[in-house]
Amino acid sequence: MIKFNVKSTKREQLIDITTEIKKIINNEGWDDGILLIYTPHTTAAITINENADPTVKDDIISFLNKKIPIDYPFRHLEGNSDAHIKSSVIGCSEQVIIENGKMVLGTWQGIFFCEFDGPRNRTVILKYINS
Repeated sequence: MIKFNVKSTKREQLIDITTEIKKIINNEGWDDGILLIYTPHTTAAITINENADPTVKDDIISFLNKKIPIDYPFRHLEGNSDAHIKSSVIGCSEQVIIENGKMVLGTWQGIFFCEFDGPRNRTVILKYINS
């Protein structure tokens, strides 16, 4: 298991972590298997989506805010219920196939850490399962 930190600078932000994960795969010599990418935070998430056009990240956040607004009369006293719900909708993990030492991703796909209650210092955990 490998851990690395992600630092967000905004309350809501999608941070491309693809390059960091590629470096770890190379450094660890992971060849063929499955990689689990997980974050142990209840107001954050992990997703795979387009990383070529930065407006996609903005559209995801904008859509989630329209459907799950921060100013809804939630009962949770911390004032971050919207972040908890967004985390649950997106999910706290993704799996990626590793083949010949490379992630099997589509041409435009990247892996994103989704911050919904920042800015914060967060943790991403990678678990490699050799096939």
